[in-house]
Amino acid sequence: MRILYTILVALTALFILGTSRAAAQMPDSAQQVLTLQEFHQLILLHHPVASQAALLTEQARQELRIARGALDPVISSKVYRKEFGGKEYYNLWSNTLQVPLWFGPELKAGFDKNTGSNLNPMDYTPSEGLSSVGISVPLGQGLFIDERRATIRQARLMQEIAEAERIKLINKLLLQATKDYWDWLLYFRQVQLYEEAVELADFRLKAVRARVQEGDLAAIDTVEALTEVQARQVLLQEALLGYNNARLLVATHLWAEDETPLELQDQTIPALTGSEIASLSQSDLQQLLETAKANHPDLRKLSLKGQQLQLDRRVAADKLKPKLNAEYNLLQSDFYMRPEAIDRSFIGENYKLGLSFSLPLFLRQERGKLQLTKAKQQANALELTQTAREVENSILAAYNEWLALEEQIRLQEQMVANANTLRNGEVTRFQSGESSLFLVNSREMKLMEAQAKLYTLRAKYAKARTFLYWSAGSIEME
Repeated sequence: MRILYTILVALTALFILGTSRAAAQMPDSAQQVLTLQEFHQLILLHHPVASQAALLTEQARQELRIARGALDPVISSKVYRKEFGGKEYYNLWSNTLQVPLWFGPELKAGFDKNTGSNLNPMDYTPSEGLSSVGISVPLGQGLFIDERRATIRQARLMQEIAEAERIKLINKLLLQATKDYWDWLLYFRQVQLYEEAVELADFRLKAVRARVQEGDLAAIDTVEALTEVQARQVLLQEALLGYNNARLLVATHLWAEDETPLELQDQTIPALTGSEIASLSQSDLQQLLETAKANHPDLRKLSLKGQQLQLDRRVAADKLKPKLNAEYNLLQSDFYMRPEAIDRSFIGENYKLGLSFSLPLFLRQERGKLQLTKAKQQANALELTQTAREVENSILAAYNEWLALEEQIRLQEQMVANANTLRNGEVTRFQSGESSLFLVNSREMKLMEAQAKLYTLRAKYAKARTFLYWSAGSIEME
């Protein structure tokens, strides 16, 4: 009976724990595997934060549309009539069309028709009306840049800023979601490990009880076997608690259409791949640093903000110039353009010309605005320098952690192999009657601890890889 017992215990130990890693790579066919790539795709499809990030681009597009409205042609018409004591004083009808041009000048067209016995001489028009077409040109302030053009250019830059902010929000969302996914996988592997361990300990407990009943073992050995079962059940319950909570966190990132939250099905499990060692060379690291300098959302936003401040500075400097505007309007009777209106003699005899000039004597507001903008530029440049340093150091720190975890995983794999060898050796000794069940259980516990530590290191390694790419401004899509 003892020989049969030892053989069964040995075979069970070798089968259950010796094949635990293989079982971890072969999920039940009834289970549904949710890969990290599928997880990312579901998040980007319907997650509220992803939808919110997409709205940033739309908002920026509408802001540009609003800014471009400053160049919209404007048509206006005014009618005034005065009659008092049965006497008509005047009828005034004025129509204008203004077409702003991108480079500063403004085209104007008008038609006026005024009648009445008490008209202001300046308002006299021919009986068929007076039409005009002309142009207003800024010769001083507003010739090369003005608030209207600067606003449109800033709105274009705002589109790029919104895109950088969208990428930042998506990266932050995917970073947390990916970390939750790796935690889910970690606890799933731990549950598998401890379930197998409990199964083996329970088998041994039954075998010990059978031998106690036959008188081959003392009753105290049952307590030892039962204690081992209970110890492993505690570990299993802790792993199950972590697994269930991890599933809830993963489900938090899953949404359907119309902001409907989704739940993970009980048979859904994480993919058992993705945390393998994948070395990053120094050349790849340098490429990652260069990519981060060019495309990191925070650096991109600060760079674009600097371009906006440069536009503000140009506008503020332009305000130091005097306002000098020239306007010329060609006049003719009636509404329709006549062929003779383009003759040189006609143009020289039928026109309205204007010239306006203004300049604040102290320019305190304009000079203050310029100096304030310069100060903002300096502050933005300093922030850009500091942020670039922080991004670079964050990447290097994440890379160092990556390398350290690679080495730890290799060492831990060796420790698992060594613990497995010691466990197998103890089982062999137990078969020969040179060891005890207590020592076999101890060796198995060491093996389980080493395997659990390896799972933890692999999860940390996967998180470190995700954090490295996030530090560079992008999330690596599996």
